[in-house]
Amino acid sequence: MADEREFEVEKQEMETPEGVEDTRTGRTYVPRIDIVELNDGIRLLADLPGVDENSLDIMLENDQLTLQGFVEYERPSGYDLAHVEYGIGNFRRVFKLSDQVDQDKITATIKHGVLQLDMPFATGPRTRKISVQAAG
Repeated sequence: MADEREFEVEKQEMETPEGVEDTRTGRTYVPRIDIVELNDGIRLLADLPGVDENSLDIMLENDQLTLQGFVEYERPSGYDLAHVEYGIGNFRRVFKLSDQVDQDKITATIKHGVLQLDMPFATGPRTRKISVQAAG
């Protein structure tokens, strides 16, 4: 089962993620991530080589968190590449957040191409009773 999941991730890296219309040329990769549960929240670590704070967009809309990193690659001038194993491209990954996360307190930092998103747990009741009034 673990081998099947690994294959799916590898396959996704070679294509634009399903349902995404890409307006930039080149490949779009699905970044590798680690998710760690802490005492007070969740930490997400994403591997985004070549991405810095100026080329990263993080959007949160309707409980959907979207990470998009853009890589500008410049080929060395005066050289012809004889062999290439390192793929250059943009990154995109989408997550659905639960109501356990306090979406107003999410923070993000990036260092050496590793994004760290800290998502604290929401405090207080997660459910509330809605009173019903009789109509006039």
